[in-house]
Amino acid sequence: MTYQIKLEVFEGPLDLLLHLIKKNEVNIYDIPISLIAQQYLDYIELMKDLNLEIAGEFLLMAATLIHIKSKMLLPQEETVSEEEEGEDPRAELVRRLLEYQRFKDAAEELGQREEIWRDVFYHPHDITTEGEEEVMIEVGLFDLIDALREMIEKIPEKMSLEIIPEELTLRGRMTAVMERLDIAGPEGLTLWALLDKDTTRRAIVITFLALLELARVRFIKLLQVEGRGTVRVFRNEN
Repeated sequence: MTYQIKLEVFEGPLDLLLHLIKKNEVNIYDIPISLIAQQYLDYIELMKDLNLEIAGEFLLMAATLIHIKSKMLLPQEETVSEEEEGEDPRAELVRRLLEYQRFKDAAEELGQREEIWRDVFYHPHDITTEGEEEVMIEVGLFDLIDALREMIEKIPEKMSLEIIPEELTLRGRMTAVMERLDIAGPEGLTLWALLDKDTTRRAIVITFLALLELARVRFIKLLQVEGRGTVRVFRNEN
């Protein structure tokens, strides 16, 4: 698989850190560096496996996390001797994350005010269950990677031995996705429905890359019900 998608088109290292903080439900002012650093490195490895072109900023952040982790492993007296005030090694990272989050919130508010996202986000009819409204929210890159990881983990081991037809290409899968969405209509499709019976690892990865590329050119929307993990794909009628 030689095709690569530039990751910086979607989200950056600070987005990944905020995603991990939210996913682990930890306090941004008291980040468990060992846990977050390991998960961050796991994501980097998975993205490499997916043949994503990783920007240098992701690798720089990985080095930063490892450096902070090493400083926090030092005995307290050694840390204080180096810095008299004994500032938490995580402090600068926390400041960057908070500033970035404020920037994202402000940009989102401005975007809503001016309705500049009306041709980007698709708002299907609210899905209701037992009288309760369920809100569909945008799926970020790392939410999609989480969904992909879960799908791969559910593949039976024997599937990895199956012979995959050579005609399974990125362009072909992009065309297939759009054709399936045309048939599905406004309700869209789940990721599993898009795969149908083709649930080999290669098919899942190719479908993932096809979805990223289609989202980049704004042919599709990736949404999920707030608070739930099921990702649905919708055609962008705009």
